[in-house]
Amino acid sequence: MTENTVKGLEPAEAYKLAQENPRAVLIDVRSAMEFLFVGHPKEAINVPWIDEPDWVVDPHFAAHVRQVMLGGVSLHHKGDAPVLLICRSGKRSQEAGELLLTEGFADVYNVLEGFEGEMDENHHRSAVGGWRYHGLPWEQC
Repeated sequence: MTENTVKGLEPAEAYKLAQENPRAVLIDVRSAMEFLFVGHPKEAINVPWIDEPDWVVDPHFAAHVRQVMLGGVSLHHKGDAPVLLICRSGKRSQEAGELLLTEGFADVYNVLEGFEGEMDENHHRSAVGGWRYHGLPWEQC
């Protein structure tokens, strides 16, 4: 029986899952500008949860993720491809994952700490957690 919750993974665990399972897809749910200019995990695909110009949740988010998965999602929840979601700190990706579960996705993960992690005492990110902090592969334009 599939547990109907978004599963949390530390950044290194998410990277390992993505490397070991060729069907796994890492989706960065941040805005297009964050994805491009702040940087993103290598091989991540950008499907914004909230983006400009309106900064509202994309009502077609689940459909866009299904397009990315290219048929890897079954309505019967057997053998679904893992969907790994990442954002800046793990909050938007959690919300996006909860929506995907309601839309029939079964194997959904949230990358805890996100790409940049929480802010430190000086209001800097990537100093106390996140994909970059842990030295995992990333790039930016």
